[in-house]
Amino acid sequence: MHIKRLSRSFAGVALALLVVPAAACSGSSDTAKTATSSTKASVAPRGNVDGALALGQLAPLTGSLASISKSLTTPVRIAVDEINAAGGVNGKAVGLAVANDGGDDLPVARASLNTLLNTNKVDAIIGPAATGTALDLLDAIRLKGVLECSGSNSAEELSAADSGGYYFRTAPPDRLQALALARQVVAGGKKRPVIVVRDDTYGTTFAAPLVRALRRGGLTPVDDVIRYDPQAQDLTAVGREIASRHPDSVVVISLVDDGARLVNAMSAAGVGPNQIPVYTADGMQSTTFHTKVNPANPDAVRGILGTAPAAAPSGPETPFTTALRKTGVAPIFSAHYYDCVILTALAAVKAHSDDPKKMKDAFAKNLRGTTDCSTFATCSQALAAGKAIHYRGASSPFDHWDGNEPGQGTYDVWSYSGTGSVVTGEPGYQIRVP
Repeated sequence: MHIKRLSRSFAGVALALLVVPAAACSGSSDTAKTATSSTKASVAPRGNVDGALALGQLAPLTGSLASISKSLTTPVRIAVDEINAAGGVNGKAVGLAVANDGGDDLPVARASLNTLLNTNKVDAIIGPAATGTALDLLDAIRLKGVLECSGSNSAEELSAADSGGYYFRTAPPDRLQALALARQVVAGGKKRPVIVVRDDTYGTTFAAPLVRALRRGGLTPVDDVIRYDPQAQDLTAVGREIASRHPDSVVVISLVDDGARLVNAMSAAGVGPNQIPVYTADGMQSTTFHTKVNPANPDAVRGILGTAPAAAPSGPETPFTTALRKTGVAPIFSAHYYDCVILTALAAVKAHSDDPKKMKDAFAKNLRGTTDCSTFATCSQALAAGKAIHYRGASSPFDHWDGNEPGQGTYDVWSYSGTGSVVTGEPGYQIRVP
């Protein structure tokens, strides 16, 4: 599902996990990455640098994502408790204040950020949940000089957005999903896919790496990528263009509303999901998608197969997964948020300071060392001994890191059933890239 201002991936996967109980909730990336920022602006003192690390979380306590807010706040609390049980950061306990990001309510998010920065005087922000909110707040993050780490933002815009180097995320960027989607198409055994994408940043982000990955997998897309205007209400011509190429499958990069119009146009042209396989990403995933395609026939979306960032990447049991399971909270991006907190705290340990300017320079260094560690206690001990560490997280081993984000990702495989519901595959079917 895509809600305007919400992260495409976050919103889609969150709903899938809520609706489908079965879902338990190397090298550089394929696309060159622009440096986060070289901006050097003076930051006015806020009185936050006092030797004690103070964290502020922006979480959707109200709004569209309120029902899963505990999945985001609980892992942060678990991480802070773990850090303080191990002696805190630089000999002092870590503080935590939680404020409402409002889901898609930007005035609420701005007011909450202002309170965290100027009243609570936090050194680092964990969150917000939605990409749109993160983009909206980025100027304040940069100008106020506060470190930020989100575990649920995935849109490509944040890879190169100007944060002054203060913004990080543990959720993989959308361009990596193009590689996962290509693997799913190749595994389907079809040889002549047609690729259709929105003529915007979202579609463009997917198109180039998707085509390259398909060709590496032995598939030859039929002719050039078809690009369409997502605002167009009548996509009949696009459906006919797809059909004229006589494909054996179609790869569609759309969002919910325009995706529904496109599926109807494809079905009318004889190349809909009931006729040939249709592959897509999580932008077109929604529990109500079938009602937009054909309210009287939910079976009209059967045959659509997709990928989505795994909110709960499969892996070995860890102290974190054990602790989270005891709470009974669904693990929706929980591991990613836990890792944000641990990495932020370790950055303060390595920097020997709670000054965000020093912490941001130390953040990624703890993912590049030769001494492996997976808990705050063992990692901080290694840092104290003068070792260069490589934090192995709960959401990822972080074998690949690309500037301010992971260079690797884990993706769920999902489909629409004949009743229009989202069915997410078991963890064993997850796709890992690169």
